[in-house]
Amino acid sequence: MAARPRFTSRATVLVLVLCSLVAILAYPTRQFISQRSEITAQRARAEHARQQVEQLRREKARWQDPEYVKAQARSRLHYAMPGETPYIAVDPAAQDQAKSSLGAPPPAQGPAAGAVKAARPWYASVWDSVDAAAAAPATPAAPAQPAPSSPPAPVPAGDSPSHDH
Repeated sequence: MAARPRFTSRATVLVLVLCSLVAILAYPTRQFISQRSEITAQRARAEHARQQVEQLRREKARWQDPEYVKAQARSRLHYAMPGETPYIAVDPAAQDQAKSSLGAPPPAQGPAAGAVKAARPWYASVWDSVDAAAAAPATPAAPAQPAPSSPPAPVPAGDSPSHDH
């Protein structure tokens, strides 16, 4: 008996046809799979957007209630009803932690220093800096001629030069 060839011409043609089919179908199959994953991701985003819309609708409905608006004004804006005295409790440990995380220098030591800064409004610090700038002596470089001195303006009775807050 003669040795039979391992691959016949029919087997070779069949292998070539199968390889060409795999090569032809590989790209569309890959595209199909990637498009399916994109569709799944888009559906997840759409569901998330629906949930956000529903949450915003619920919040809008809450803002239609006058009692909710009053409660938000009290908590967020620190408003008070007529006749009430509003108080704000400040935790010094939380302030120190927040300032240290921002890289600010540590505040002055002692409970009185933190309480004074927390009790004063921001515009009080602005006025204090204006007063300090006005009270600072001006040092001119070297005037050529001395300026004629004028008497200080009189202060009206009842007015004080300091700004009380």
